[in-house]
Amino acid sequence: MLPLVLVLAFLLTPIVEIFTIIQVGHAIGAWPTVGLLAAETLLGAWIVRREGRRAWRALQEALQRGSMPEHELGDAALVLAGGALIMIPGFVTDVVGLLFVLPFTRPLVRRALAGYAARRVRQAEARSAAVFPQGLGGGLGGGPGGGFGPFGPGPAERDGGATPAGPVVRGEVVHDTADEDERPSRT
Repeated sequence: MLPLVLVLAFLLTPIVEIFTIIQVGHAIGAWPTVGLLAAETLLGAWIVRREGRRAWRALQEALQRGSMPEHELGDAALVLAGGALIMIPGFVTDVVGLLFVLPFTRPLVRRALAGYAARRVRQAEARSAAVFPQGLGGGLGGGPGGGFGPFGPGPAERDGGATPAGPVVRGEVVHDTADEDERPSRT
């Protein structure tokens, strides 16, 4: 579904942009429309530069604190995508790009995209559970449900089941063909 949406977006975006530019040109004239497009691009470039620096500083600060830079990475990605959209000539892409770049609309867009991504992950998990019904419970290759996952048997299946209960007996491993320099290892 997503590839179809992307293809349609790439095909329809130029048509929508040209239609919008023609409508604005009819309303205010050709030269004012060109001037407005140029002014939007310059203003957008300035905003992208300013917000890009802010996002980069916030990302660096989060990394120096040692915390996971979730929001900072999202903001940096949105500023980058918004900057690319603003540089495309047209009114519709400029509006969407400004939504991605402006500091008061960016958190809303970030939350909406995070919600969309979470739904997609849940859908992918549901599809993988249908393909591998027994084995994706607790990690790669097996889990509490038993069975096999997409990456082969899990640790419990390789070891023949769970680790047996009981005391651990320490001892030495002695190799029959050990050289004089080798010493038995302790386990």
